[in-house]
Amino acid sequence: MAYWQWGNPTAAHVVLCVHGLSRQGRDFDTLAAHLVEKAHGDIRVICPDVVGRGESDWLKDPMGYQIPVYAADMLALLGQLHGQFPMTTLDWVGTSMGGLIGLVVCGQPGLPIPVAVNKLVLNDVGPVIEWSSIVRIGTYLGAPVTFDSIQQGADAMWAISKGFGPHTPEQWLGLSQPMLRQVESAPGSKLRLHYDPALAVPFRQATQESTLQGEKTLWQLYDNISAQTLLLRGADSDLLSPATARAMSQRGPKAQLVEFSGVGHAPTLVAADQVATAASFLLG
Repeated sequence: MAYWQWGNPTAAHVVLCVHGLSRQGRDFDTLAAHLVEKAHGDIRVICPDVVGRGESDWLKDPMGYQIPVYAADMLALLGQLHGQFPMTTLDWVGTSMGGLIGLVVCGQPGLPIPVAVNKLVLNDVGPVIEWSSIVRIGTYLGAPVTFDSIQQGADAMWAISKGFGPHTPEQWLGLSQPMLRQVESAPGSKLRLHYDPALAVPFRQATQESTLQGEKTLWQLYDNISAQTLLLRGADSDLLSPATARAMSQRGPKAQLVEFSGVGHAPTLVAADQVATAASFLLG
């Protein structure tokens, strides 16, 4: 599993930023750079490419592309990082899938984690995932598409990512470029998306019934969380409902809720107000 590292590699304060289902660790470039600047360099920001994405290896068995496996991978990564330079403070930022992985890690006391998570940012995700959003994501996840240029790929991704909210062309191109890989090594070859299309195999086995059954377990995990929690929500999100967000602010860790208008699923943590909100919580 590859990861991107920002800041001081020996800093005792580690912030782990975990991306969404079909994304990769470079999504957090803007936030990571801002955290390093605000912490005057005395912080280590780690942004992994979850297995099957980015620079990480693909699994031989696609049924391994599931949250429990990802959580185990994160525990292994944290153990490795702690062995390199001991951490005394650990914070977690999780967008969508990355937030669900955070629920599993933070909601189970006794896991082999170097230090307990101190602050948890859940970015547009909670124990209840709206079925309509799962259906929407399933329409494009794993589709065998190729592109003739980075701009064409960026335009195609924008067509399915309007929920991310307003971005300048430069911001969107910055988010899109790490999402693309050459199909072949030859110069000028077509581009593909960075992730293993087989991610869609276990995803498409989910049913509305199984999703509902999983909610009880996720609520139990959420209620077990002791970390100080910030819940970010796109005001137009189709994945995290207003009712679920309100419940999360009233039970368990009683998350501080911040909504961003004009944004759906999920805030990209690129806009200045989103970055400032997350950084103020993490470094305050």
